[in-house]
Amino acid sequence: MLIASSVLRLMRWRDWSIRTRLLVIAVLPIAYLFFSLMSYSYYARMNEVHDELNSRAKTVTIALAEGVEFHLLSRNVQGIKQMIYSVIQSDRSIYRIDIFDANKKELSHVDNIGRAQPETWFTEMPIKKQLVWVSLSAFEKEGQSVKEKSDVENRNTVLGYVRVTMTGSYKLSMQRHRFVIEVLMSLLALGASTAMAWYLSSGLTRPLRAAMDALHHISHGRTETQMQVDTGGEIGDLQVSINEMATSLHHAKQDLERKVEERTKELMASRNAALKADAEKRRLIHQVNTIVEAERQSIAVEIHDELNASLIALRLESERIVKLAEKARQAEAQEAALSEIQTGARSIIKQALSLYANGRNLVRRLRPEVLELMGLQGAIEEMLRVYNEAQSDCHFSLNADDDLTHLNKDLALSIYRIVQEASSNVLKHTKAKQVKIQLSLQKQETGKEFLHLSLSDNGQGFDPTQAQAGLGITGMRERVLVLNGEFDLQSQFGVGTRIEIWVPLGE
Repeated sequence: MLIASSVLRLMRWRDWSIRTRLLVIAVLPIAYLFFSLMSYSYYARMNEVHDELNSRAKTVTIALAEGVEFHLLSRNVQGIKQMIYSVIQSDRSIYRIDIFDANKKELSHVDNIGRAQPETWFTEMPIKKQLVWVSLSAFEKEGQSVKEKSDVENRNTVLGYVRVTMTGSYKLSMQRHRFVIEVLMSLLALGASTAMAWYLSSGLTRPLRAAMDALHHISHGRTETQMQVDTGGEIGDLQVSINEMATSLHHAKQDLERKVEERTKELMASRNAALKADAEKRRLIHQVNTIVEAERQSIAVEIHDELNASLIALRLESERIVKLAEKARQAEAQEAALSEIQTGARSIIKQALSLYANGRNLVRRLRPEVLELMGLQGAIEEMLRVYNEAQSDCHFSLNADDDLTHLNKDLALSIYRIVQEASSNVLKHTKAKQVKIQLSLQKQETGKEFLHLSLSDNGQGFDPTQAQAGLGITGMRERVLVLNGEFDLQSQFGVGTRIEIWVPLGE
């Protein structure tokens, strides 16, 4: 797993830091050269030792084969031993020397008394003696002299064998010692090169890291950051460029902040003006509603005090005329005229009663007296009762589960007008079959009480985002805003419309 993770990290070389890449570029070729040269030197030295041992073994074998010939002919074993002992003492690379006779029977041997290890091979050579045969024959005929003839025949005769077994322990030890010294010197050079590469890379990565930190600070808004220009070349140019960029960004940021501050002040002034205008608008709407209600009350009083009084007087006068006509009927000549007077007077009475009834209805619409007599809940119930009796296609229902008698007059009147307007809109536009109205008092966690009005129908609905709000919805929303409340209207085609109103109590 460790090797696999290391291989994966090496494969992701694009994620390396600059220092790592520089170290790899500087150290990797040197390390490759180091291991290549050391490997070549090691195997070359080992091969040199083996070649030298082979050459020395052949030389020693030849010398011994020529040197022990006399001792072998004379069967001087002691002389043979002394000779091979002197040879093995003079060369530590010889591990063992064996002398055999012609039948490969050991005559003598000498071993290296050290701790050397023998090689797996040995060099063996026969010990030969060159014999010269001379034959003399005299054949004289008559008249000839005797001549001496010699016939020389050279033949090699094997007297024995000499075997030399070499050891590479001493040579290899010397070569290994030299190789270790070479490795140490090479490692020292490699370490010096690595240290130099590390130092030079740190001189490059340190300013780059400082530049990255400065850019990081600048990207987080600290545009006043400045770098210390402590080097030359491209890195120095980069540091200067970063400082110039930071200065430009700082000036641009200050200018932008100044413009934003000025614009914010303008927007705050516009907002305050809008809020002031909105508050003034609400105050004016409240005043208009108050004036309208006062005017309605004044008109109701005038209708009640003047029109109704006049109508009552008209009715009384008509009744008096009727009575006079009944008395005058005793005269037969005037019977037809008096009968007509009586009929007209009765018509006047009927019209006066109708005018009186219409006047009272008008008074109720202008000033809902039932609101003062029965309270908000009773007034709404009376209004819905009139709606339900006037038509049978749509049924209105009210659910008020709290005591609403302590509401102030302005709030109760506004809620009454809102319900009146919403109910009128339902009858005009929605084609609903059922309308549910709910009034309740709700208390928040802060302890503040709200009056909640919910009005929902099952009519055809509409798209609030597409339809333009009429005067009725606008009037309801304005009434709620005057009371510092919240107005929410939701509608969907085929589902119906729902109006939610929350008005704080005590406002």
